[in-house]
Amino acid sequence: MSNLMRVLMPQKLKYRLFTAFVFLILLPFCALNLYNYQRIETLVQKKISQQSHYQLEQLYRTLEDQISIAFKTLIFLKQDDTVKTVLNHPEQRNKLENKRVMENIFKNLNNSFFLYNPSVYFMILDNNESVYTSYPPKASLVYSELKKQPGFDRNQMNASAYHWVPNDSNYVVRDVSTSAYLLSLYAYLEDARNKPYGMARISIDYSYWLRSIHKQSDLQQQYFLITHSGENISQSVPDSALPDEVKNRIAELPGQQYFIDKGSNSLINYIYVESLDWYIVNRIPLSVLFVEIEELKRQYFITFFALMGIFLMMTFVISTTITRPLSHLQNKMKAAVHKNLKIRLPEHKFSGEILELTRTFNTMLDDTNSLIQKLKIEERQKEAVHFQMLLAQTNPHFLLNTLNTIKWIAIRERNEDITTMTLSLGKLLEASLNTDKDLIYFKDEIELVQAYVHIQQVRYPHKFEVDYQYEEDILYALVPKLSLQPLVENAIIHGISPLPGNGFIQIKVYRDGESKLVVEVKDNGVGMGNSPRPTERKRPGIGLSNIKERLRLLFRDEGSMEILSSEQGVTIRYTLPLLLSTPYDNELPA
Repeated sequence: MSNLMRVLMPQKLKYRLFTAFVFLILLPFCALNLYNYQRIETLVQKKISQQSHYQLEQLYRTLEDQISIAFKTLIFLKQDDTVKTVLNHPEQRNKLENKRVMENIFKNLNNSFFLYNPSVYFMILDNNESVYTSYPPKASLVYSELKKQPGFDRNQMNASAYHWVPNDSNYVVRDVSTSAYLLSLYAYLEDARNKPYGMARISIDYSYWLRSIHKQSDLQQQYFLITHSGENISQSVPDSALPDEVKNRIAELPGQQYFIDKGSNSLINYIYVESLDWYIVNRIPLSVLFVEIEELKRQYFITFFALMGIFLMMTFVISTTITRPLSHLQNKMKAAVHKNLKIRLPEHKFSGEILELTRTFNTMLDDTNSLIQKLKIEERQKEAVHFQMLLAQTNPHFLLNTLNTIKWIAIRERNEDITTMTLSLGKLLEASLNTDKDLIYFKDEIELVQAYVHIQQVRYPHKFEVDYQYEEDILYALVPKLSLQPLVENAIIHGISPLPGNGFIQIKVYRDGESKLVVEVKDNGVGMGNSPRPTERKRPGIGLSNIKERLRLLFRDEGSMEILSSEQGVTIRYTLPLLLSTPYDNELPA
């Protein structure tokens, strides 16, 4: 037996490698692919079904966005003081003026950031037989008939005085909307004493939305909206409908995401809209899915056999060139990795192609070492330039606010405060324009903060107070230049200024052990994300990210920053190494 195996087994290494690859890898792998032919088709079909359901979930989120738009519109109308005035006191203006004011509000509302879809319409009724709309009506608006709409029945509304009407007849002119029905939110506008001063009807053209989704779809699929009881609400393709068997199965298995309908030879995906008690259903013909599956399998097998052929050729070619020096070359390459590429292969031991490979390998190591050194130098230069760029970004940020403050004071007060503000601004500008120093004394940084605080106290008279807490022995500790001023600016602009009352800022600097310095700025402002009005800044803030990046560049892992926000204010704390510098004789405190 052993003699027979010796005769059948090729003697040359290249033929052994080739034979082993064919019989031990290629043939078993091909047999496994044929055996799993049906399984591949099932898995791909399941994957496509999951992807289709994921698209349906995105569709569900867009519908929820439409519903959210209606709620946001209602909230805006309830909070708008002009709307309250027009509805409660229409006698303050004539009817045309009231109509013009309401139309301007509707126009601004349509142009606002959340009403991006043109298929949302709204109507407002007051208690004085006046009607205001954001759309051209299909028929004349009769106040008495509109007020008797079933949607305005208070008994059908919840405690928040609103409810949804799924199949509200379309009341918009056909040039604007051709849908038969709308999804409408009916609500009462009430004052602080829960006394209604008007009524609102906000409608969503869900049929238009569904048709637009269908036009964007790549597959030959259809979308349907049905109720929990199986009633058809809308469909993306006119005159299309779901069979009763499909509706019954959806009702029986509401938690299931998709299934195969053999009657229509289609994949059925569906998702439940809890807020409306609806189902969003889409139907995809299996013929479309299998076309893609067949194309995918064809491409897979073509790629597979092409790669196998290339691999066979490469195996045969490589096997003819592999010789004994391969093991030696492999060991040297491993040694090069462990010794940081500080190794060379002896060239006198080899000849022919191996000699050329050895020379190329040595040249590659030399070039790699040279490139690594160049990259290290360039990285240090890049970090230096990056740091200076970050530092330079701070200058125009508060310069613009300060100059605007000076302008406001000059126009509003016409007083002598401009002189002292200019002196304070001069200190800040001198510090920001001096790019030779990255670190300055803490006492100099405090002086810059005091100059900035003086400017802001003129801008916000009697609006806030600043408390400084620090020990005298850290006055000559080194801190990054202009690292405190952006924190104080954030506290004033975003925390204190929206407050209805006075604010308080505490600047506390202290040691943490023998090697750390902690800088802390705390305010009692509105906290992050709680401002009642949007910021007036026209560019994104760079202060906090600037300081954080500078700490990283200056101190690496020894510098850190943390932000603690609550309803009672924000605390920003950063930690850096304690670096005490010996002052010049003329800088010693008296």
